[in-house]
Amino acid sequence: MTPMHDQEPSPGHADRRLTTKEAAELLGVKPETVYAYVSRGQLSSRRVPGGRGSTFEAAEVEALARRNRRDSGGTPASGGELSVRTRITLIESDRYYFRGVDATELATRHSYEEVAEWLWTGTLRPGITFTAPETSVATARRAVDALPEHTGPTDRLRVAAIAAAVADPLRFDLSEDAVLGTARTLIPTLVAALPARRGHRDEGPLAHRLWARLTGRDADEASLRVLDTALALLVDHDLAASTLAVRVAASARAHAYAAVSAGLGVLEGPLHGAASKVAHRLLMDVLDEGDAAPVIADELRAGRRIPGLGHRLYPGEDPRARVLFGLLEDIPRAAPALAAARDIVATTARHTPLHANVDLALAVFTASSGMQATAGETIFAVARTAGWIAHALEEYGERPLRMRPSGHYVGPKPPQPLPE
Repeated sequence: MTPMHDQEPSPGHADRRLTTKEAAELLGVKPETVYAYVSRGQLSSRRVPGGRGSTFEAAEVEALARRNRRDSGGTPASGGELSVRTRITLIESDRYYFRGVDATELATRHSYEEVAEWLWTGTLRPGITFTAPETSVATARRAVDALPEHTGPTDRLRVAAIAAAVADPLRFDLSEDAVLGTARTLIPTLVAALPARRGHRDEGPLAHRLWARLTGRDADEASLRVLDTALALLVDHDLAASTLAVRVAASARAHAYAAVSAGLGVLEGPLHGAASKVAHRLLMDVLDEGDAAPVIADELRAGRRIPGLGHRLYPGEDPRARVLFGLLEDIPRAAPALAAARDIVATTARHTPLHANVDLALAVFTASSGMQATAGETIFAVARTAGWIAHALEEYGERPLRMRPSGHYVGPKPPQPLPE
């Protein structure tokens, strides 16, 4: 996939000279940065006769643009995959980092809201909680309540996001402060729009409010800690498919609500946000059977991969799963589900040695907390909304419409006759 960049000069015009504005647009930088390239010897310029500006050789500017795209990830990386420069998340050596800080340490020491703030601003705000305007919540709840009873959690969240957007007349303000304000109200609005058990009051940390939307059981501190940590661990994971969709939307300057909606649309796939639901069902089958072997055998016989195992970015152990399994050890009622998860890993290891991933850890949590199979999907979606906002903010600072790959046409060679 080769990106197509706007306003690149055609080969026939490579010998013409560009104004400072044209050079800046081609390079995707500000005019002052063009002069910085000149001062560093990366570009040569020529003064405009009788004027104050400079001109630049188109071919030289285009060559620099290609180098910049290659260095910053604007062109396909090795393996033909699109890479994008980001300061948010780094994944390497079976660990991952938020703005350079170990993500698992952040998640175990700070609340979801605090980690989200760190992701957005690079500043920790101890004790921060997110609150939603009553008008936004009321609009979102009416829209969600009108959906059919069988509607899934991601559909509910997507409708809530759209409803919240309609309630915000200033949603097209893409300044950093405005987008951050949207983020701090949109996430609690999404949670508040989901059906809750009777008598619940929306107050306290977000994890406490979300708990009442996932199960009818009373919350205990250990379980709330697992939920809050899960939200913080899942807040971002580099350029997952849904995050890439968010960045494409933000590149087109869609507002934050629309960018989040784009992410929710991709998240619903069974290979992404809904993967925990499949792992939950597998775990319940093992618990019902009392033994993983026959359940795994059925999966293999059907030619299906075993859910909840392995991750393409972690050759070893998924650090998110490791943290959650450790916390689940402190919840006595989770013991049967933990044992079933270990049985799944050990049984599958006879066929393919794979480590448990975060989907299996979420399945243990949701199954042992009396939650439905879709609960993990809800947790994932709410958590990742903060990461999507972080990526949208980052993309708003880039050249617009840069996420524009060109298609590799393999159809009939033109010109073809008109169809009759």
